[in-house]
Amino acid sequence: MAKRQKDDDILHTVLTNGRSAASEAYRTLRTNIEFMSLDNLTKSILVVGAHPECGKTTTAINLAAAMAQAGNSVLILDTDLRRPRMHNIFRCKNFFGLTTMLIEENTNLSAARHRTKIPNLELMPSGPVPPNPAELLASRKMQRILKDFTSRYDYVILDSPPLMNMADASILAQLSDATIMVIAYGETTREEATKAHQQLQMAKANLIGVVINGLPPNQDPYGYYGYYGYYQEEPKSKKNKKKKKGKKKEPEEDFDIAFDPDEAYKDL
Repeated sequence: MAKRQKDDDILHTVLTNGRSAASEAYRTLRTNIEFMSLDNLTKSILVVGAHPECGKTTTAINLAAAMAQAGNSVLILDTDLRRPRMHNIFRCKNFFGLTTMLIEENTNLSAARHRTKIPNLELMPSGPVPPNPAELLASRKMQRILKDFTSRYDYVILDSPPLMNMADASILAQLSDATIMVIAYGETTREEATKAHQQLQMAKANLIGVVINGLPPNQDPYGYYGYYGYYQEEPKSKKNKKKKKGKKKEPEEDFDIAFDPDEAYKDL
């Protein structure tokens, strides 16, 4: 089962494993999003989990880093106003942030955003946790703020609360240009995946892809909930198990990236 990654480990992995198989997979995710944006401009991307602790924050940070490393100006926005984590991961203060801009009239944008160790990537933390997260996210001011952010940056990545039992993610899906759903192999049940997809459909979200965390290298993605997926190395048959001299074994993948949600959910 996939384990929740510690806050300190997430940023360390992003900064130090630029040539890893995981980094390459996130670059593939970035490339696919860029291809999708050729006809329909995609500026704001919501990363949402089907349930808690499925890896959506890790996915949001790695995707934002991959886009920033390609020379894009990127803002990662912590819209999880119930259990925010971004300020802990990036080790910055959370006195000012998204909620400050939503509640106060004249909040300086510079005071609410932070530069990160990753070039071209800036962070806006959640700000103080409010008593009414859903109402703030559904406000007209949130629409204006997000529109302003997308005019300032090439991409805005939103890290949201889980879909289950909360309206927050559905509200954000309506505001965002595109949505990516994250599920955890061996943890997310078929029922949870189906319910999450239905919730996004009801919100009229533009679901452009699914990220499967913790997928074993020998697992056929076609057999996991009927998802159509991408993975780099297919399991080798016993007949073709000969090793070529001087050829190194490819590193194992621990997750999968799936696009084409219509194909992905047709068997659910």
